[in-house]
Amino acid sequence: MIPVTLQPEPSDFDQRVRQPGRNWLTAQGIALNMAPPKASAPPNYWTHSNRQLWESYSGVCAYLAIFFEWVTGAASTDHFVAKSRHAGDAYEWNNYRLSCLAPNRNKNKFDDVLDPIGLAADTFVLNLASGEITPNPSLDAVQKNAARKTIRRLRLDSPDHNAMRAKHFYRYIRGKDEQSLRELSPFVWYEAQRQGQL
Repeated sequence: MIPVTLQPEPSDFDQRVRQPGRNWLTAQGIALNMAPPKASAPPNYWTHSNRQLWESYSGVCAYLAIFFEWVTGAASTDHFVAKSRHAGDAYEWNNYRLSCLAPNRNKNKFDDVLDPIGLAADTFVLNLASGEITPNPSLDAVQKNAARKTIRRLRLDSPDHNAMRAKHFYRYIRGKDEQSLRELSPFVWYEAQRQGQL
């Protein structure tokens, strides 16, 4: 995971997502700052902005920091503040994180994951040979604990994730195509650059 910059809200977002969502909440008597009676209750108007979210973040998953194609059907909108906790945030662009399906499912409604938007640089470091991700040793105890919880919750250190990142770096070593590495695997690219391996 690397820091993500919040991208501007699409010009039609208010009309297509926020207003219909808020109108529904009002009609149900649900305040914007309260939890809905059921987590699944709010209509999924946010799907109208799914493609815009993918385009705004250049197809890069906020949690895995890898590019994925729209046509794979792997894109999902993660509500960073879970819609089961705060109804109004279900329809707010600044609460959306572009996510592959697996990290979104792993995160679920839990709130023990660090936010990629506003994340401090170098919170996580990478072993380029093995693909293993760990908290930066220079973090203080509280920051390390938060980073470890994020790794565990999202399963960022699974054998498959580690192998994927190691493969991305190996492909760079084989072809020396830095631009492709930067576009397809930004975290691996960043760590390779930080470690002087590019």
